[in-house]
This record gives sequence, C-alpha cells and structure tokens, in this order.
Amino acid sequence: MRALVIALCLLATTACTRGTGPNGTLDRYGKALKSHDFNSAYDLMSSSFRGKVSREDYVRTMRDNPREVTETAQRLNDGKRGTMEVSAEFEYGLGDQMRLVQEGGGWRIASNPLAFYEQSTPQAALRSFIRAFRLERWDVMLTFVPNSYREKMDAAKMKAQFTGPSRENMELLMNALEANVDEPVQIHGNEANMRYGDRFEVKFVKEDGVWKLKDLD
Repeated sequence: MRALVIALCLLATTACTRGTGPNGTLDRYGKALKSHDFNSAYDLMSSSFRGKVSREDYVRTMRDNPREVTETAQRLNDGKRGTMEVSAEFEYGLGDQMRLVQEGGGWRIASNPLAFYEQSTPQAALRSFIRAFRLERWDVMLTFVPNSYREKMDAAKMKAQFTGPSRENMELLMNALEANVDEPVQIHGNEANMRYGDRFEVKFVKEDGVWKLKDLD
C-alpha cells in the first residue's frame, strides 16, 4: 500500500496521469527494475544522483541485490495513486521514501534507491532488519547485531535462529514488529528504545556510526 505524501502538487491535472509527471516516471522505473534493465533505470535518476553514483556502480549494486530489486519493483507497483493531485515525494513499502524533481521538462528520481538497508536512524535500522528477514538475507541481518554478540554469530547461526524450531515464534515476532514499525522511538545518546504492544520493547544501540538492534522484545 503506497501512501502519497502531500508535499508538492502539480499545477496541471494532465501532468498527473499515468503516462506523464511523477507517475509516469515511477511506472517506467518500476518496469525497468522488473525487467532488470538497469541502464534505463539509471537514466531516470536525477543529475545530482548521477553526479554522486556512476552508471557502473549503480548497475553493479542492482545486479548484486536481485531480491531487493524485485521487492522494490513490486512495492512501487502496489497500491493506488492520486489522479488530481500528486506529490513529488511519497512513501512506499516499510516507510521508504522516494523524491522526484523536475529536470529538463521531465521528472527524475532524486532519492538514493541503493540504500536497501539503511541504519542512519533506529527506525531505519528496524525497517531494514525486517526487510532482510523477509528476503532471507541472513548475511545482511548480521550487520544489525551489536559487536558484543556479533563475535558469536555468523550467517548460518542467524538462519538457524530464525528458521529452526522457533521459526513460528520468530515469524510472529517479526509480524508484530512490522505492524508497529512506526511507533515513536526514544533516543538517549547512543541508546534508544521503542515500546510496542502492551509490554514489549525494542532496544537499539549505536555503534560505529550506525544503529543496531540490541533486543527485539
């Protein structure tokens, strides 16, 4: 389900149709991802993005993350879009945001679509952790484990923890986290916590400049 954010409305209704305006750009971008036509997808990126990320780096990153690309394309395609008013910025998936800008009479994507697993904030870390779980990226999930626990973990142990005898309980836990992913987070220096449900709490810790998950319930 996509939630459009009222940020910048188009001046003409015709610019909001599926074929033109931001909607048209998103359609073409989603189709390019679905068909793995990453060169065409890169052409839809803004000049500011292309100035920071080369075509080669963009294409390589996309090819190295096929499951994430497929999920992004699907989420972009899901839901309804406005027809009278369209924002140049919208949310999709687990709180992901995509911003579009006008360049040369057309719309281009300005957000960084390569940040599949953002850890700049506690909320972003939780969303990314859930995404990694859904896509069975056990190796990626390790990056969210605090250093004190990381020494005892590897991808195989992570997989066993979430798919072994406790799989059903883990699935219920992840479903509960996803349902409450937008709950407020309290930050105290390098520690943070998010309460959800009647008595549950997620604890975060900031290490090496990124947020990690210390405790999930």
